[in-house]
Amino acid sequence: MVEDEARATLAGIPTLAGYEGPLERLGGLTNLVFRAGDLCLRIPGKGTEEYVNRANEAVAAREAARAGVSPDVLHFDEKTGMMVTRFVAGAETMSPEEFKTRSGSPARAGKAFRKLHTSGAVFPFRFELFAMIDDYLKVLSTKDVELPAGYHDVVREAGVVHSALAANPLPIVACHCDPLCENFLDTGDRMWIVDWEYSGMNDPLWDLGDLSVEGKFDAAQDEKMMHAYFGRQPTPAERGRVVIYKAMCDLLWTLWGLIQLANNNPVDDFRAYADGRFSRCKALMETPEFSRHLAAVRVG
Repeated sequence: MVEDEARATLAGIPTLAGYEGPLERLGGLTNLVFRAGDLCLRIPGKGTEEYVNRANEAVAAREAARAGVSPDVLHFDEKTGMMVTRFVAGAETMSPEEFKTRSGSPARAGKAFRKLHTSGAVFPFRFELFAMIDDYLKVLSTKDVELPAGYHDVVREAGVVHSALAANPLPIVACHCDPLCENFLDTGDRMWIVDWEYSGMNDPLWDLGDLSVEGKFDAAQDEKMMHAYFGRQPTPAERGRVVIYKAMCDLLWTLWGLIQLANNNPVDDFRAYADGRFSRCKALMETPEFSRHLAAVRVG
């Protein structure tokens, strides 16, 4: 059934019309992704139009390709979100386990982020954490799903995080903003990044903190990623921003998980996903180390 949908989609895309070879289903939490020979087809998932701006994604995907961190975009339909890119041959789709076992992979991810962040690329969307929390809460207000107990309390507590980050803001740059491990393709020499649905202009250290969470990085992996990114040891303020964003990405993606739950996305237990992320956010924010990192960020 899913492959039939993909075949029907192929027929309407000039770069893939007439393709009759094998289709290989690839990973994806919300979208349907297939390899078709040397190309990759992405079909947007149900309900994603509520929170993904496809015109913004099209610009970002092409800019990221020009920056040399993402495959070339061969087709993008801004109305439907159908996209065709080149398939990265010989690359391993990453996971937390792969980031642990593939030597040098955290450093390669750090270098890929640095390449993107210093490329001069400009994305049309401004990824603003607290505005996005408000937007996601508005989406959820129309759906029959419960927030984790105490969610609004933690959002209020995060006001001190907001003020600390604002005390010494970094220049915003083009960021991926949703660095799931599965959005990284590693050839062993080079790390590619895909899926630009949530990308935007943002504090660059969001990307590092979010990948650390998604990849379940330990302290050694964090150090390798940050050292490769900065080309040196991070300052206390830089390290603090990465840690703060570990908590804040969980706070935001809790709501994303609840939207998937409300949309009956079958690929994961999104109730457990959301509750787990929220618990992890609260636990980190309650540690003495978090307060020390906040102070370092505020001082700059």
